Amino acid sequence: MTTEDSEAPVTGLRGAWAGRTPSTIAVVWDRPENRRDGTFRVLVDGEVVGTTPATDYTVTGLTPGTTYRIGVERVGSAADPEWVEVATPAEPRRLDVTEFGAVGDGRAVNTTAIQRALDEARHGPVVVYVPAGRYVTGALDLHSDTTLELAADATLVGSDDLADYPVRRHRWEGRERDCFASLLNTPDPAPGERLHDITIRGAGTIDANGVVLRRQELAAADRAMPGRAICLRHVDRAYLFGVTVRQSPAWCVHVIYCAEVTLNQVAIHTKYDEHGVAYEGIGNGDGFDPDSTSRVDVIRSVIASQDDCIAIKSGRDEAGRAVGIPSEHVRVTNCRFPSGFGVAVGSEMSGGVRDVLVQDCVFDNTFSCATVKAPRGRGGVVENIRYLDLVHHNIGTEHKDCRWFRGAINIDQFYSHEEFDPHAPRPVTDATPVIRDVTLRNIVSDTVAGRAVFLAGLPEQPLERIRMENVRATGRAGLRAHNVAGLDLTDTCVTTSE
Repeated sequence: MTTEDSEAPVTGLRGAWAGRTPSTIAVVWDRPENRRDGTFRVLVDGEVVGTTPATDYTVTGLTPGTTYRIGVERVGSAADPEWVEVATPAEPRRLDVTEFGAVGDGRAVNTTAIQRALDEARHGPVVVYVPAGRYVTGALDLHSDTTLELAADATLVGSDDLADYPVRRHRWEGRERDCFASLLNTPDPAPGERLHDITIRGAGTIDANGVVLRRQELAAADRAMPGRAICLRHVDRAYLFGVTVRQSPAWCVHVIYCAEVTLNQVAIHTKYDEHGVAYEGIGNGDGFDPDSTSRVDVIRSVIASQDDCIAIKSGRDEAGRAVGIPSEHVRVTNCRFPSGFGVAVGSEMSGGVRDVLVQDCVFDNTFSCATVKAPRGRGGVVENIRYLDLVHHNIGTEHKDCRWFRGAINIDQFYSHEEFDPHAPRPVTDATPVIRDVTLRNIVSDTVAGRAVFLAGLPEQPLERIRMENVRATGRAGLRAHNVAGLDLTDTCVTTSE
């Protein structure tokens, strides 16, 4: 052990933004700079409760309504632990949906019964419990101080009837549009108010029945755009813990204008189910979309997506700039992505995106791992984006480079353009997007599908300060770069298979 190692302290320890239940607390911290190995020891009130090589830990078996002092130290370091105080919430009332008439036989439609249980949250904190069974339901609304808890063998499944999904107005691809309601929704709060403390937890499943519903919703496109599995809006402290969410008609989990959001040990499936059975006809199949949302943690989750696994957004073009709410302080760590297009920023990013960390993740057979996309017309600023300590391996040939994705590592201001001239500038306006300060460090990426690295800024607004350090990238083609002001390649090797 070197002197430098022995003095490397843990920093940035905090409770995950919304990561608390009456019996659990999730904490996250920062890895010491440029140290990808090592083990961390977790302490609660001075007692060791576990070790982990990751930079998050969920403490279980706690007492409701109690404040705990949680510490983390790096094994082998002489530095003192870092400490944080976090309190568990009190245990709320519990309501069983079957007490309100819900029947988990896979046939009865339970929308009214389950909504009656959820509406009890208006009278104080409530856990709405869904026991084992298959509960068919239409669109449901979650209120403040509500926990929806699904037993291990419980499934909420969307009904086949489009009439069970009334039309709502909210963002669709960055603009306010009429949309069919999602399976789980939040109602619009009163002007000037926000919803708060919404938790969806348990080992059960939320199945939005997207194959059936998407077909019907596309046929009714003159009325509204497709819905989601979960769409939460204007919520402070939203927590998804342990659940499986699958088969959405469009983006699967969409949080809009929210703050303090945590996904912990969540599984999202939009391309195929947990057993590998494909969902035929699903499109717009993003896994998780934080949209004009701040302070987000995604930890220990698995997202198998038909499109972007995670896409960080903030509105589109003039409409997004007018709202002007950025997505910021987003952390994605210790996650696995078995299909899809990795973690992306954009392309709807007109309100700005800043301070994003993607670290210690495995991308297994995804087309790409790191993408920033912001074409002309968007405006807005994307800055301080970090992709660190990633492993990406793709042997799939289902997709190849095109206008939607041009590389495994891909920063593209000509996104969506079939043809483009990187040498023909246009006037700089408020619709000119800016991308700056993107760091890619300690990455191994190997793909047979397309280019290893594609970097393309606008001639009138080049990419600024793009840093690649200790990157090993292999693709059918190598590195292509246009209009980059300050490209730093340190200990980086890009090779081609053709």
